[in-house]
Amino acid sequence: MDFRLTDDQIALQLGLRELLTGRFGPEQLRTAMTDSEEGRLPLWSELADAGLFSLRKPEHQEGGLGLGLAEAVLAFEEVGRALVPGPLVATELATVHAALPSHQAAGLCRTRPAGRGPLLVERLPALDTLLLADTVTGEVRSVSPARIRARSRRGVDPLTPMWELEEPLPAAEPLPGLDARRLWAEGSLLTAALQLGVANRTVATAVAYAGQREQFGQPIGAFQAVQHLCADMLARTEPARAAVRAAAVCADAGVRTAELAVATAGAKLLADQAAVRGARDCLQVHGGMGFTWEADVHLLLKRAWVYEGSFASAPESTELLAEDLSTAAVGHL
Repeated sequence: MDFRLTDDQIALQLGLRELLTGRFGPEQLRTAMTDSEEGRLPLWSELADAGLFSLRKPEHQEGGLGLGLAEAVLAFEEVGRALVPGPLVATELATVHAALPSHQAAGLCRTRPAGRGPLLVERLPALDTLLLADTVTGEVRSVSPARIRARSRRGVDPLTPMWELEEPLPAAEPLPGLDARRLWAEGSLLTAALQLGVANRTVATAVAYAGQREQFGQPIGAFQAVQHLCADMLARTEPARAAVRAAAVCADAGVRTAELAVATAGAKLLADQAAVRGARDCLQVHGGMGFTWEADVHLLLKRAWVYEGSFASAPESTELLAEDLSTAAVGHL
């Protein structure tokens, strides 16, 4: 396998970065935070027009580009870097696997036995459909959000309002040809790509501030303690980048769902660590300024926390990796 980016992949990434820089800069980010409309999704039409949600749709389908997860993770990395809010991953999965029409939005919730925590969905009033995935049976159902009873829950991220679903959930026929386990693995990988984008931004933000802020007559970036923080942030981000892109290439090569789930678990753990610890270190570099509402550092940390709990969580990924290692060890005995 060749893990180097092609010219087309580089052009895709740079083109999306240019779009996001021009349409969702610091001013637009702040405006989105104060927007009280629950049903509004910032930049949604522009992202749909740019093909973010249809990158992996077959070319013979309307708007399909026929690309793979290798390209999708590059695109989602840029979206994560820009801190664009919304049910991005669920919408991509619904567009590719459930023929969601262009410009619509979808949510995804993994059903589970009662008593294992609340069922949370992002921006429920803005959704056109909600996918219910049962990773035990593999069934995926599609229901209308209007049929669901839910209550609003205040989330840690001001750009990610959450809704808690009330059980029992409405019944619906399973969608043919869909495997909830595959959907969950792909969703975890795309979420890891979003986290990678957040991690990239924490490094860039910390380095830029360290070069501007002065103490004792020189930039704080000249001090070894600050240099070590920035170096550690980069050292966590690059392995995460390699793991995310390698898992995507393996998925496009046709690996089985179980193998993809293991590769994705490792990528998600590394990306979560790079984003969350990177945001904390970025805040440390900013000092007291990093705790203020005016600085964007707190938004990085809050978004990293949201993605950390989205799709495969750290305990779930750790358990999956441990099980895989145990199986491999027994096989060599």
